[in-house]
Amino acid sequence: MRDLVVAVDIGTGSARAGIFDPEGALLARADYPILMNRPEENHAEHDSENIWSAVCIAVKTARAKAGVAAETIVAIGFDATCSLVVRDREGLPLSVNRKGDPRWDTIVWLDHRALAEADFCTATKHPVLTHAGRVMSPEMEMPKLMWLKQRLPEQWARAGAIFDLADFMSWRATGSPARSRCTLTAKWNYLSHAGGWQNDFLSLIGLADLRDKASVPDETLPVGAAVGPLTAQAAADLGLTEACRVATGMIDAYAGAVGVLAAYAGAPERLSSQLALIAGTSSCIVAFDQTMKPGFGLWGPYYEAAFPGQWLVEGGQSATGALLDHIVRSHSAGGEPDAELHQRIVLRVQELRALHGETFGARLHILPDFHGNRSPFADPHALGVISGLSLDSSFDALCRLYWRACVAIALGVRHNLDLMQQAGYTVDTLHVTGGHLRNPLLMELYADATGCRVKVPKALDAVLLGTAMVAAVAGGVHADLGAAGRAMDSGALERLPDASLRPRYDRDYRKFLSLYTHRAELEQD
Repeated sequence: MRDLVVAVDIGTGSARAGIFDPEGALLARADYPILMNRPEENHAEHDSENIWSAVCIAVKTARAKAGVAAETIVAIGFDATCSLVVRDREGLPLSVNRKGDPRWDTIVWLDHRALAEADFCTATKHPVLTHAGRVMSPEMEMPKLMWLKQRLPEQWARAGAIFDLADFMSWRATGSPARSRCTLTAKWNYLSHAGGWQNDFLSLIGLADLRDKASVPDETLPVGAAVGPLTAQAAADLGLTEACRVATGMIDAYAGAVGVLAAYAGAPERLSSQLALIAGTSSCIVAFDQTMKPGFGLWGPYYEAAFPGQWLVEGGQSATGALLDHIVRSHSAGGEPDAELHQRIVLRVQELRALHGETFGARLHILPDFHGNRSPFADPHALGVISGLSLDSSFDALCRLYWRACVAIALGVRHNLDLMQQAGYTVDTLHVTGGHLRNPLLMELYADATGCRVKVPKALDAVLLGTAMVAAVAGGVHADLGAAGRAMDSGALERLPDASLRPRYDRDYRKFLSLYTHRAELEQD
């Protein structure tokens, strides 16, 4: 029977593919690494051909593991980081590398080369910024596009198609230039609720020719729509059939939100109190509401970036898993931050906490803004702070620093939740997914340090599951996202905060906020 779907999740360092049945069971999955080029500070680049190849390998491997025929796959969906893929008028890769190396045609989401351009956008005070927390981030696409036009004008002259990575994948799979409402609304300042492109804003920032250079359409496709069937070449590359339909692409974090919250899509009054925490290299907190509730430092509200009729808003941290990796890599007692080393540190932290109690690392305080502050301050120039270091360079010293960095990450989530409450959102339950599920320290802290009920999906890869739900709707397996959520949701395990620890984390939170005050004092002229 033709009722299976493929979900593809393209992260920062790898592509993952999963085969799902109509009930949401993951039959098999496979991962394959992707390359990243870091030619200079704040620059990060992908090779989109390398990404396509990695996806094809992952899809073929997952299908082989599942032992299912290509003819049983009715649809495929893609989610990806908000990286920017640049192509020429023939559809060939166009370098975004300052040295002109042709293979690097994609600016990675975490690339901060366009800081000045982002500041320029913010200074315009244009109404579109209401849907960007009133501050433009260099992680958005408009600053990156401005950088390309201003710094690589010869490349801009040759541009003929520019994509968010998820839309590039659907284009590569189908040949269709259609774009997803999710990607354009969330990352391109496309106002899906107010006529789409704001031409006066594009002119103001020097991108009046964007729609021609990027070949972007006037209209977008909603999440769950079918872009089209696979081309013969794409079907051969992926090991699927030309009858396989391709779903609209999604931003990876929002696919995760769909994966943990789609079961509530048909009950707006319940959905509004459920938040998704998609936690990996960076972290995103996603909330939904039937009314537009903007707030300073919050990305959005974006209309129908995921569920029909719903506004999506996001708070986020630019470096969380990446911060822990950085601490492990840079400490003299650390090393390459692989899963085994993280696990060894976590186990030792647990031993030291049991031995020392509340005093373990108590004098260490960290601001986790090592890659800027996405929210609530919306300051991409922000820097991290560590207070309380000694000359101790032992492994236990690394463990102390690691533990307090975990505390700081959780307090940053609490800070964002406070901002969301101030903007009018109901903060009750956090549905957590992403790589942090494998870190028991963070999972404990997400409940105890925030005071929230935490739900952990039984399907541990909810990002892939969310993309599978979208593919199931596009393939006609389920009628809509609400139906897909109810049928494919695996349920969740619940963790309640330990009330006895509340005074400790309240105290840590007060010091966390005071550290922000002191940092601001130090940075005054």
